[in-house]
Amino acid sequence: MLYKKTSYKKQIQALSEISQAISSDQYLDDILKLIVTVTANVMDSKICSLWILDEKDKALKIRATQTMSEEYLKERTLKLGEGIVGYVAQENKPLAILDVLKEPRYKEKELAKKEGLVSMLSVPLTVKDKVIGVINCYTSYPHEFTETERAVLTAVASQAAICIENTELMVKTKVIQEELETRKLVERAKGALMKHHDLSEDDAFKRIRKASMDSRKTMREIAEAILLTEKMGGYPF
Repeated sequence: MLYKKTSYKKQIQALSEISQAISSDQYLDDILKLIVTVTANVMDSKICSLWILDEKDKALKIRATQTMSEEYLKERTLKLGEGIVGYVAQENKPLAILDVLKEPRYKEKELAKKEGLVSMLSVPLTVKDKVIGVINCYTSYPHEFTETERAVLTAVASQAAICIENTELMVKTKVIQEELETRKLVERAKGALMKHHDLSEDDAFKRIRKASMDSRKTMREIAEAILLTEKMGGYPF
């Protein structure tokens, strides 16, 4: 009974650590690394790995793991539906394997032998029923995963999915904001050129675009240079 209490305390602490990491301003890779490290510790896993689904290629790519094994760290890809990871992503449901070496669907048997991997629990990462990845935990001994362990890994998967989704939304938002700011700067720069060179709007835009191509600088950089020149009392090119 004491072991169960201690184990439960560790699980709550692990989820708390992951929750704090997600709400921090760390980079996504650092957060995912922390997630797999904490999860491996609380699940007593030899290896914990997190795979992300590339929607364009319809393939899963390993993104984070706590192991230092060079063999396991090699970049690997599994198609949607391929192997255990691909199956879990395609079916959107967890899967526990008692012995990966005896499981026909398991694709990396040679690697499992080298690393001493035996049992496996694989859980999908989902956001609003949409699968965006898979998280796996391996033990180095035969192990029947309990309902509590399944619930813990499912909770971890849920938090990891939120983290990844939020980061992607932030990146998209940032890109959109930068595009809007660039458009505003280019519009202002066009106005400056039209004013000082008596150009049409179309000709002013073509001049900015040509300067960008000739100098191998972005349209934004050219627009900023034009506006800075005007601000300092100069004559925009």
